[in-house]
Amino acid sequence: MTFFGAFLRRLGGWIAVADLIALMAELDLDAQAVRSSVSRLKRRGVIESERRGGAAGYRLTARGEAILRAGDARIYGRSRNSDVAPAWLLVVFSVPETQRALRHRLRSGFAGLGLGIVAPAVWIAPAHLRDEVERLVADVGVERVDLFEAQALGDVTRYWDLDALAAEYARYLAEWESRPVDGFADYIRHLDAWRRIPFHDPGLPTPAGERAWRVFAELDARLAPAAWERVAARVG
Repeated sequence: MTFFGAFLRRLGGWIAVADLIALMAELDLDAQAVRSSVSRLKRRGVIESERRGGAAGYRLTARGEAILRAGDARIYGRSRNSDVAPAWLLVVFSVPETQRALRHRLRSGFAGLGLGIVAPAVWIAPAHLRDEVERLVADVGVERVDLFEAQALGDVTRYWDLDALAAEYARYLAEWESRPVDGFADYIRHLDAWRRIPFHDPGLPTPAGERAWRVFAELDARLAPAAWERVAARVG
């Protein structure tokens, strides 16, 4: 998924199976592991099999494009509330007991966007996540969800586990801040180590986070050009 997010759109939305397997071999993934991972992405509707010029390959779907586009906004852009009277979004929902699976999908989706839990059916997020929350609600198909924008009268960051978030940033820094890096494999590994963290942090004030974002941006700028050259050379 990290490779597809970084390169598949730039390749025109399609890659031959042989090229994908060859590139993933540089990450110590064998053909069986690649095909297994691809099968999971196909079941999620991210990619589809498609032959071009007699070659078997994988094509990015419209759903996959939307997922990657939404991911870009989080992975590469540091979101945060204003330092002056930040606005917060309260999400209140009601899903009957007979639809527990639907309720679980909704809660899992909120957690995946980095929302905090105020109560079982009341979640909180910085107001700038409104579009992401509305897309999730529409995708899950829950009707009884109400959104409220409010100003906090106290510290609402207690609804997040800031220690766990700081630990995630610290692990990334420990592995990548001073590590010698170069080329395609390191680019994919560093991006893969990073890409989930921003979904756990909707823009909360953490010193480790500020430092980690700087390190990520520097590594991305340094490694991305050479990584693309390697991919283009193989595919071209």
